Amino acid sequence: MRWALIGASTIADGPMVGAIRAQGGTVGWIVSGSQARAQDFAARHGGQATTEMDRALADPTVGAVYISSTNEKHFPQAMAAIAAGKAVLCEKPLAMTVDQAAIMVRAAADKGVTFATNHHLRCAGSHRAIKALIDAGRIGRILSVRVHHAVFLPPVLQGWRISAPEAGGGVIADITVHDADTVRFHLGEDPVAVVAQATVSGLGQGVEDSCMSVWSMPSGAQVFAHESFTHAHAGTGIEFHGTEGSILARNVMTQRPVGEIELVTSRGREAIGFAAADLYTTGLGAFLEAVAGRGRPAADGVDGLKSLAVAAAVRQAATTGLRTQVAYAGF
Repeated sequence: MRWALIGASTIADGPMVGAIRAQGGTVGWIVSGSQARAQDFAARHGGQATTEMDRALADPTVGAVYISSTNEKHFPQAMAAIAAGKAVLCEKPLAMTVDQAAIMVRAAADKGVTFATNHHLRCAGSHRAIKALIDAGRIGRILSVRVHHAVFLPPVLQGWRISAPEAGGGVIADITVHDADTVRFHLGEDPVAVVAQATVSGLGQGVEDSCMSVWSMPSGAQVFAHESFTHAHAGTGIEFHGTEGSILARNVMTQRPVGEIELVTSRGREAIGFAAADLYTTGLGAFLEAVAGRGRPAADGVDGLKSLAVAAAVRQAATTGLRTQVAYAGF
């Protein structure tokens, strides 16, 4: 596959280029708002540099587009790529609003192109091991979930994420949306309603940098989620508690989710092993299989829409102080 990369981001520059090469693909174009940045990227990774997305989309040898620009650009860029007939892998969140995401999903379906969201934690060996335990009934009926995804956002990633609400900044858009997808992946159901509080705890400049929320699930399970940009030493984790046991997973919520998983039941404690996997290579492999008509992406456009819907409800609940229903725009 020959790719056009929209956004010379840190993610594109590192794990995504590596994943493209691991799957036998090449970079055809790099599109950036800065010609100098695009040229620097192309000098290191190949491809043609441009600030004009239309040039890349007009190239008939480009089969797929990866979008990792700032959040407010996702909608117009993805719509242009879909209109050009390209398969699209878009970073989360898909758009600034759920209604925009719904338009994107429907446009891709009407055009007949593969449209996916880069929710990479689904591709982790650790999370696939956790899901296998849940699906096998090892902890019975799920009663509650606790997600701890409070980290320190490194300076290289700060910028607009901590200061630009108009660009989609804030911890809810950046991390809560990931946690929503991860919980949906494991439980196979969508949150119904949320309550939340958000605050500025050290980094935020016009946006929230810490958030806690509780989500109600259709099954009756409750989910507690904590996200932050300001916790340098906390580590990450996710816990599932059921009628027959618990799954305790530590340090599995980052781009290197290779921590420890423990299953606790009446029989005692059991360490659960799992195979380490490169998240982006695995996700890109599933995406390419979907493009070839042999399956579905790890997270498709509807998955991206629904995780965005949860994050949007969390933000509304934190803003209003009211329990908020999650609206999925008909999906």
